[in-house]
Amino acid sequence: MNPSVTPTYSLDESAARELDQADPLADYRARFHIPKRPDGVPVVYLCGNSLGLQPVSIRAAILQELDDWANLAVDAHFAGAHPWYPYHEFVRNSVARLVGARAHEVVMMNGLTVNLHLLMASFYRPTSTRFKILMEDTAFPSDTYAAQTQLRFHGFDPKAGIVVARPRANEHQLRTEDILALIEREGDAIALVLFGAVNYFTGQVFDMARITAAAQAKGCVVGFDCAHGAGNVPLKLHDANVDFAAWCSYKYLNSGPGSVAGAFVHERHVRDTELVRFGGWWGNDPDTRFRMHLNETFVPVASADAWQLSNPPILSMAAVRASLELFDEVGMPALREKSQKLTAYLHALLEPIDGTLVDLITPSAPEARGCQLSLRVKRDAKAFQESLQQHGFVTDFRPPNIVRIAPVPLYNTFHEVWQFAFVLREHLA
Repeated sequence: MNPSVTPTYSLDESAARELDQADPLADYRARFHIPKRPDGVPVVYLCGNSLGLQPVSIRAAILQELDDWANLAVDAHFAGAHPWYPYHEFVRNSVARLVGARAHEVVMMNGLTVNLHLLMASFYRPTSTRFKILMEDTAFPSDTYAAQTQLRFHGFDPKAGIVVARPRANEHQLRTEDILALIEREGDAIALVLFGAVNYFTGQVFDMARITAAAQAKGCVVGFDCAHGAGNVPLKLHDANVDFAAWCSYKYLNSGPGSVAGAFVHERHVRDTELVRFGGWWGNDPDTRFRMHLNETFVPVASADAWQLSNPPILSMAAVRASLELFDEVGMPALREKSQKLTAYLHALLEPIDGTLVDLITPSAPEARGCQLSLRVKRDAKAFQESLQQHGFVTDFRPPNIVRIAPVPLYNTFHEVWQFAFVLREHLA
């Protein structure tokens, strides 16, 4: 589809059926477990931006590691189907393709906010005159807490230290030119620009390359939280010249609740062994990692692995590996194409009531959003959310009146989108 044009769709249910019949990715739905209502009917799950559904293949992947643990015990570190010692390397190339990086720039480790703190230990190095952190309005709360506590750790007042880029009056999204103007105006005092690749609240995709270039021109370090971007929209972390990034894997990457997260460090930094960082034995050069006490000092490996502190959680990594195999099989271009069609279809279905019963606060241009539409419900929002739940629709409610809808291309259908829009119009009208 032309990314700058929202296509015209029929609002009839038959049109949704026809779109599903023509969908080249339709068969992938069967490779996920779809929760069921008490009557046995599958729910309409539109909450993949909060927790992705479970791929069918994950159970076997985890059971394989349990069997190797049972049968091999400690020897499974170097034997078995997928030896544990190099396990994080099994997903490296898949992750790199997913986020637009080079293999040595990425690693799966820890949790998202843990990774942000570890990366900020290296890249947020404030001075008395350059200490501020620039963030987008409605940043994910954990990012805000991380920034606030980093400021306090370094002796600064978070109220003075956090600069928030806000939309213009009566607008819901940030304009790129306004972000760039803010960087130009206050950049000399900004140590770190910490943005989301996709804003979790509105679904807006930010222009990573332009923001990065503008910030670095003013001497700022740039990091991105890609939790709502990885597996959702095409990312080009290396080409955008981003200094660092982090993401979780339990939303669009479907690897399970609290599953291991990811990190990116641009290659110009990974080779700098003098860069300040916290060390741990798994960040050591693997050639000397098992010298143990014979290694008197930390010798970081020249890759993003150097930011690892501990060996990877194998059962969680098994889920990541199984999930990423699906992304390798389908490819982000095909996923993005269907995603844009799904959200464009939902947008077309809701457009007749936009501004009357709901406000669509997500960008209308398909290329400016991920697979999410956020609705500001104008009356009885909580009651509407509860009604959706009773009718078998799983969505995400953000008080006081925002409902986030995420049709995920790997497992959601056009008919499910049509069903949601029908119920929404009937309920609110």
